[in-house]
Amino acid sequence: MDRLKYRTREAGTLRSGDVGETVTLAGWTHTRRDHGGLIFVDLRDRSGVVQVVFDPHEAHQAAKGVRSEFVLSITGRVAARPEGTENPHLPTGEVEVRAEQVEVLNAAKTPPFQIGAVAEADEGVRMRFRYLDLRTDRMQRNLQVRHRMAAATRQYLDSQGFWEVETPLLIKSTPEGARDFLVPSRLQPGQCYALPQSPQLYKQVLMVSGVERYYQLAKCLRDEDLRADRQLEFTQIDLEMSFVGQEDVIALSEGLAKHIFAAVGITVHTPFPRLTFAEAMARYGSDKPDTRFGLELADLTGALGECEFKVFASVIGGGGVVKAITVPGAADWSRSQLDEVAALATSYGAKGLVWLAVEEAGLRSPIAKFLSQAEQEAILRLAAAGAGDLVLVVADQAETAGAVLGRLRLALGRRLGLIPEGQFNFLWVTDFPLFVYNEDEKRIEPMHHPFSSPFPEDLGLLASEPLKVRGMLYDLVLNGHEVAGGSIRIHRRDIQEQVFGLIQLTPEQAQGRFGFLLEAFEYGTPPHGGIAFGFDRLVALVAGEESIREVIAFPKNAAGVDPMSGAPTGVDEQQLKELGLRLRGPKG
Repeated sequence: MDRLKYRTREAGTLRSGDVGETVTLAGWTHTRRDHGGLIFVDLRDRSGVVQVVFDPHEAHQAAKGVRSEFVLSITGRVAARPEGTENPHLPTGEVEVRAEQVEVLNAAKTPPFQIGAVAEADEGVRMRFRYLDLRTDRMQRNLQVRHRMAAATRQYLDSQGFWEVETPLLIKSTPEGARDFLVPSRLQPGQCYALPQSPQLYKQVLMVSGVERYYQLAKCLRDEDLRADRQLEFTQIDLEMSFVGQEDVIALSEGLAKHIFAAVGITVHTPFPRLTFAEAMARYGSDKPDTRFGLELADLTGALGECEFKVFASVIGGGGVVKAITVPGAADWSRSQLDEVAALATSYGAKGLVWLAVEEAGLRSPIAKFLSQAEQEAILRLAAAGAGDLVLVVADQAETAGAVLGRLRLALGRRLGLIPEGQFNFLWVTDFPLFVYNEDEKRIEPMHHPFSSPFPEDLGLLASEPLKVRGMLYDLVLNGHEVAGGSIRIHRRDIQEQVFGLIQLTPEQAQGRFGFLLEAFEYGTPPHGGIAFGFDRLVALVAGEESIREVIAFPKNAAGVDPMSGAPTGVDEQQLKELGLRLRGPKG
């Protein structure tokens, strides 16, 4: 066979209009079935699968030794499948290829799992044999979705006048968030580079440089504990714009999201709804609420300040709140169901959970006797509860009560089937506090990062009441996941230095870590702002995957290990010597 002609067509592209054509295909043996006189092989390549039939002749003999995942090149004639044998579940199901020649390009060992049944394989095995896992329909589809979304990103941002500019991977360590990955320098003994947690400082310098509109699909690296939506290395759509305000960045981001989703056949409508940070916390107990379903939080505090139930009265008297969610149609839950939900709330940090079942005759609850008729009526009104509903109540400090009910809301939404599938609800959350107070360290710290700008009207509060300062921050939430976050940046040295001081960076520390940025601000820096989309999470949501590992070609497992390659591994002693390093193993 002419080795320059492994294929003339892709297997998954054959249709009834190709009947009578002679084609050469190349791909993997998906399945093989020997029916005595005939051998059937489903040949798979990236485009799909087609059935190949081997009649009893020379090609038939060659096909006898073929097994799953053998790599073949086959020449044959496209024919219509006999009537009654069509496969409506395959795009190629009306045709088959009658093999005339076959060449085994490479044999294969028996795979550790069946390629067509990867859902049944253990994740550890899948990651150990990732090159086989990536052959599956699921992973091929995920990689294709990722490619289309990346291509659409570049297409849209190019149309909006952005330049794709690469920023360095070997940078200065400026520890202010997660731990840096450090890279020792051979040329500068005793010195280290860091791998970038994000291109934040460089993209701001690009605005000082007059680039005006920058983007890249940036690789970011953070040395932190892993979970389903977190990897040591991840990708973000990173962009920055000069001479813009918050509304400009939001409008551009909505256009980008709409274009990306259209590229994979999903229509989203703009403008996206918005909530302030305060509104999101009050209604959902979360700054990244899933708005596909209800169960919103209700504040009962104002109606219960004088109630005889001591727990409520004590919490309210101490400056706390009483908040609730209403579960429709759950008034008849059994005691074991109620105990289970109470235990769940306790695991989320609640000191307890009070339940009130709404019946035609009134409220049924262990605390009903402590509530006056007026208080009971107020609870029903504020919680929007009616007969047959169940009201779940938490009394605590505002942050704790909101967080507990926010998590309980999500758990009940999943358990009760209230969250619709195939729906994409975008939401902007805006007007974040610029700072939060760290109770453990007894100091204020940035809500996002120290380069975000305060609202101009709040500048006067920086010195006197910094926790009341609002930041020009904005997060884009999709189905309860933060998929993008950004801000208008500080572009004046005096304000940046003031923020550094508030988060307890000394002038020396600020100069040592960020001196090049502060110096740049003295040479005519335009107002600027930007946003970064978590590309892996965005792709995972579109692909319907829970874990971003399923949309990354070669991810790490929960221990930060690549089971396929074995990374991380030990290194040669000579390499360490050149770097002036000695590694210690785990403490024994």
